[in-house]
Amino acid sequence: MSKTRELCEAIASDSDYKGLLAKVEKFLADDEARVTYQSVQERGQELNQKQQSGLELAETEIAEFENARTALLNNPVASDFLQAQQSLEALQTSVSRLVGMTLELGRVPTPEDIAQASGGGCCGGGGGEEEGGGGG
Repeated sequence: MSKTRELCEAIASDSDYKGLLAKVEKFLADDEARVTYQSVQERGQELNQKQQSGLELAETEIAEFENARTALLNNPVASDFLQAQQSLEALQTSVSRLVGMTLELGRVPTPEDIAQASGGGCCGGGGGEEEGGGGG
C-alpha cells in the first residue's frame, strides 16, 4: 500500500495533472458554461431516449441540438473541461489497466503484454510504440 500511496502522490503532484484539475475547477466556477453543458447533456439524453423508443427525430430537433453542442464546444472553458475530462478518464483507465495487469501477471507488464491485452496480439502489427503514447 505504501507504493500505491507513492503512485498517488506522484500523480497528484504532476504538473500536467494539476493543469487538468485547474481546467475542471475553472469550469465548475463558470455558471454559464456549467448550465450550457448540463442543458446539452440533458437534451442529448432526451433525444437518445426518444430514438431508442422508436420515434423519429425531427430535423429541427437535431439542428437545435447540434447548434447547442457547437455553442458549448465554442466556449473555451467548456471545451477545456471536456478535454480535461477525457484526459482524466484516460489516465484513470490506463493506471487501472496497468495495475490490474501487474496483479494478474505478477510482474510489471511489458509493452508487448500491453499490446496483446489491447488486441495487438503477435501478428496484429503494432508499430512498436504503445497506442496513444507520447502525451504522458
